[in-house]
Amino acid sequence: MQRLYDFIRRHPSGVDGFWAFVLFGISVVADTSTRNTGQGTDDPALIVPVAFLLCLVVALRRRMPEGMLLLAGAIGVAQLALDVATMAADFALLVIVYTVAATGVRWSSWLALGTGLSAATLAQMRWPNEQTSALGNVAIVVFQTVPFALAWVLGDSMRTRRAYFAQLEERASRLEKEREAQAKVAVAAERARIARELHDVVAHNVSVMVVQADGAAYVLDAAPDQAKKALETISSTGRQALAEMRRLLGVLRTGEHQESGEYVPQPDVEQIKDLVEQCSGSGLPVDFKVEGTPRPLPSGVELTAYRIVQEALTNTRKHGGPHAGASVRLVYFDDGLGLLVEDDGKGAPHELYEEGGIDGQGHGLIGMRERVGMVGGTLDAGPRPGGGFRISALLPLKPAH
Repeated sequence: MQRLYDFIRRHPSGVDGFWAFVLFGISVVADTSTRNTGQGTDDPALIVPVAFLLCLVVALRRRMPEGMLLLAGAIGVAQLALDVATMAADFALLVIVYTVAATGVRWSSWLALGTGLSAATLAQMRWPNEQTSALGNVAIVVFQTVPFALAWVLGDSMRTRRAYFAQLEERASRLEKEREAQAKVAVAAERARIARELHDVVAHNVSVMVVQADGAAYVLDAAPDQAKKALETISSTGRQALAEMRRLLGVLRTGEHQESGEYVPQPDVEQIKDLVEQCSGSGLPVDFKVEGTPRPLPSGVELTAYRIVQEALTNTRKHGGPHAGASVRLVYFDDGLGLLVEDDGKGAPHELYEEGGIDGQGHGLIGMRERVGMVGGTLDAGPRPGGGFRISALLPLKPAH
């Protein structure tokens, strides 16, 4: 049955042609052999062409509905003029009324309604039943008019339904494009934010290097000239690196960071404990554990780890519910740092995390993935089987080549 249904959907004109052929056969056999000579002509030379044209309306109704409506109206007028009484092929009038109401332009839909409502009245006036009273003839007209009205109502309902679904599809497509655009904007904004923070980290370290090199140059006056020259070279190189870094990354800075000679170190792994205590003090119980042997890490890895924990706990506090709890695990491996942040709250929809903006500053999983990608790590995030949300990250100590 499914194959038959698919075939019918793929070949609508062929299906219409088949039913037109069947209707033509019924009309020719029935109306040329059993025609009531008391009503209308029984001349096959008139009946057959009229039946053929009416069946042609059925066959071509999808390709040119307005044209077939006009043809059906012209055939109806010809039937009245040539005294060709109603026949089985007149079923085509019902079909074209439905088709035009469903797919035709608006003027043709109203024309089809008027034609359908007047067809039964004109036919009854042209070929009245002499054995029926006037009231009986009126009843026949009403009975024959109802199918035309129902056909038009059904077709118009199908038109409205198609328009509604088309509007839904257009809206869904527009929303999808807007979502993609917002995701791209979130990625760009997060990359700019990461660049600014890395700018501060690198600038601070380079500034320290410059200060130490200058100090060494002053305190090692008694050392050989070659050592002094080397220290001066370090100082000069550091200044050049700092100036180049300012030139390349300064364009990403906004008004929130004023250009000045002071650079504040960004958060590191050691400050995660302070972050956890701050969250616990604000009403979110957090279990914090460190596994492995702590050791110095690259500044970018430390900053990324801190921001991931900060983002995850912020999302838990805002969307986990009043009784939510969280746990933070830091695991020091030989070649990397592992992070596991879990909560048992009700959580926010996963799509909201994907789109970013959970904390009102353009973060979310997009920002986390960007941060982890900057240091060559991996991130896995999603709902927990028992409820809540889990974020797991692995940050390598050396960036992947």
